[in-house]
Amino acid sequence: MSSAPLAVTQRLGYLLKHAQLRLAELAEPLYAPLGVTGRQLALLMLFGDGPARSQQDGAARLGVDRTTMVALVDELEAKGLVRREVAPGDRRKRLVLLTPEGERVREAGAEVTRQAEALLLEPLSADDAERLRAALHQVVRAE
Repeated sequence: MSSAPLAVTQRLGYLLKHAQLRLAELAEPLYAPLGVTGRQLALLMLFGDGPARSQQDGAARLGVDRTTMVALVDELEAKGLVRREVAPGDRRKRLVLLTPEGERVREAGAEVTRQAEALLLEPLSADDAERLRAALHQVVRAE
């Protein structure tokens, strides 16, 4: 794991953080051929799931400020992965829609994310991996 003292490495915060860092370490090289980062893929997942969402709604769902969301969507738009449209009935609101290329990258990204997660969970049995997912869902949903 690391050279941190045992008392530190046993803390839940340390373990969760380092599990996330390890997942990113496994996933980012898989995302590179798609031309996106994990953060950009998360936006494609968000905006490609269900009805069109506004930038403001996306920012609220991901817990980022609106200015950051505008910059992130700008990046995706520059790559030709999303386009903005004026929301019907509210000219101030911008909906973010995936382009066909954005949809292709979203689908491919979902597959490589599954691959990275499988690599991360490889040391666990299938039952233990499922229990870990279920426990984390419970914790996250308890907010």
